[in-house]
Amino acid sequence: MRFCLYMIAVTVLLVPPGRSAGLVQGARIVPVVKSDPRSGQLVTTIVLTGKVAGAIQPTASRSGRTPSAEVKTLVDLAAKDYDVAPELVHSVIQVESNYDQFAVSPKGAQGLMQLMPATAKRFGVTDTFDPKQNIEAGVRYLKFLQKTFKDDRLAIAAYNAGEGAVQRYGSVPPYPETVDYVAKVGKRIGQAQQAETAKRVAEKKEAAVEAPEYRRLATTVGADGRVYLSTQ
Repeated sequence: MRFCLYMIAVTVLLVPPGRSAGLVQGARIVPVVKSDPRSGQLVTTIVLTGKVAGAIQPTASRSGRTPSAEVKTLVDLAAKDYDVAPELVHSVIQVESNYDQFAVSPKGAQGLMQLMPATAKRFGVTDTFDPKQNIEAGVRYLKFLQKTFKDDRLAIAAYNAGEGAVQRYGSVPPYPETVDYVAKVGKRIGQAQQAETAKRVAEKKEAAVEAPEYRRLATTVGADGRVYLSTQ
């Protein structure tokens, strides 16, 4: 009986621009012999086993990333233009994508602020992986939600669960993911505010130490009728 050998490429990764495909850790070649139902011949298939490393992981598993100077500038500009606190924007980005420009969620949300295709289209985004377009649209959406619900907590919940869900429940929807999301964003906002307060206090202390101390000038009239100057 004749054997036919087929080499099969295993694991094809679709990677967004700027990402590299994963490598196979602990790769092992395993021959699998099966009967081809069409020809009746035995076919040996070479299967490559192992754990794929470097593939895109869910957003929540990434940590420790900090924003680039470009992203900081874009957030500051968009936050100022649309009157949204930059701490809120940074907190949403950190929880959504951890500053990964090419992040893609299992549900299809894309980019730094994880815009869904419908939201991106709604705000005129042509490239969700472009930081400027993504951040501006995300900030505009946050501002819209703030105006709609008059409550930052509900705005954050709506950013995760959708406007309809918040309107339906009249509060944060009781979805575990949304409840957790609101808590995470709120925690990061608090941390950012505390860090900013500590920074300002430190700057004031530093300025007080560096500033020279001036003694006040006092004038007195002596018994001889002359004016004498002294410092207190």
